[in-house]
Amino acid sequence: MAVSVKICGLTEAAGLAAAVDAGARYVGFVFFPKSPRHVTPGTAAELAAQVPLGVAKVGLFVNPDDAALDAVLAHVPLDVIQLHGTETPTRVAEVKARTGLPVMKAVGVADPQDLDALWDYGLVADMLLIDAKPPKDAVLPGGNGLAFDWRLLAGRQILKPWLLAGGLTPENVHEAIRLTRAPGVDVSSGVESAPGVKDPDRIRSFIARATAPIL
Repeated sequence: MAVSVKICGLTEAAGLAAAVDAGARYVGFVFFPKSPRHVTPGTAAELAAQVPLGVAKVGLFVNPDDAALDAVLAHVPLDVIQLHGTETPTRVAEVKARTGLPVMKAVGVADPQDLDALWDYGLVADMLLIDAKPPKDAVLPGGNGLAFDWRLLAGRQILKPWLLAGGLTPENVHEAIRLTRAPGVDVSSGVESAPGVKDPDRIRSFIARATAPIL
């Protein structure tokens, strides 16, 4: 099983280069001002120009209106839109239609009941990102370094291609993949030396361990 890796929240060239060189399949740019990983369309455009063919450029948005999407897409040649807020399945379909791009929808999980949403979003999204549900008082909808009980996903059939996220690190990613059989993984805070500061060595270590064979 070839596991795809997404390195999210990239803000500068060193982290991007480490992700690409180590074999990341997706690189993510955050367009959410409250995040320490937020980038402007101008910065994202400069970074996107350094991404080679074969690596997908993902833009993370939180409950964006049409104007916000248009403002970024006017500058940044994204390949995938990631919706990480409380967008409804209807809104997911609207974003797909408006942008003409594949949409990855994040679904927060804390307990078994949360898994029901995977079906609803799987009917309209091109990909799913299964993340830890943020605490009620959290400022950020993701990137909080929290994990959920991965055993909830064991043996579960999911409609669309999906990535596992939430609390992943170089130290635990291999076990997370073993338990869930996730076809892909997403990491942000788990490969940082400080909030918003990517550590190239941790990026390389994460990708190496994520793509190591499951015995």
